[in-house]
Amino acid sequence: MQLDSGTETVNSSSSTLWPLEPIDLKRSKFPCCLVWTPLPVVSWLAPYIGHIGICREDGSVLDFSGSNLVNVDDFAYGAVARYLPLDRTKCCFPTNMATHTCMIPYKHAENGATLSWDNALNTSTRQFHHKYYNLFTCNCHSFVARCLNQLAYDGSVNWNVVNLGALILWKGRWVDKMSVARSFSPFLLVVCIGIFMAGWPFLVGMAIFSALLLGWFIFGIYCVKGLIC
Repeated sequence: MQLDSGTETVNSSSSTLWPLEPIDLKRSKFPCCLVWTPLPVVSWLAPYIGHIGICREDGSVLDFSGSNLVNVDDFAYGAVARYLPLDRTKCCFPTNMATHTCMIPYKHAENGATLSWDNALNTSTRQFHHKYYNLFTCNCHSFVARCLNQLAYDGSVNWNVVNLGALILWKGRWVDKMSVARSFSPFLLVVCIGIFMAGWPFLVGMAIFSALLLGWFIFGIYCVKGLIC
């Protein structure tokens, strides 16, 4: 499994993006990737929810895991279980307003345009060093979404907790079979114990929990501006 290490040309300038090192699963190096791992307790009840980070061009992981804390190459909550390579040519690296390659130059400038992949990640890291962590309003997804918005990745500055979670859920690649087992085994165990002790109403309760959780994020993102960062 390897990223395309061929030459990638930046449309916004005459410069050229240097080739990336291949993804190294053994050393947990994922250049320009999103990475994901299950969360204790929360993922046991809702396995589609987990902890997410974003990687620098050298493959080191950055993740917002606590108030005023962005880890560097020390991924919280365990080893990477899923990853998604991102294409740097889908980013916008303008040197000025005239060199924007995205279709939303003014919105991108307002969000904070950047000159390189790592520069966007470093800028977001400095910003989140001054933010308080809250699972419901400002979490790891908020940090990664901020990075992608600064990059105007895929021509968008509207990345958020919801669409970012959907992206890694549907397009993320599993590191290995053990990662699949580690992600779903606790959930299946909880379901079996719950049905044994409480019967089928336990599944109804889990479904309500998932609906409320998803409903909160959808409401906070799309209905109340600024509630979720």
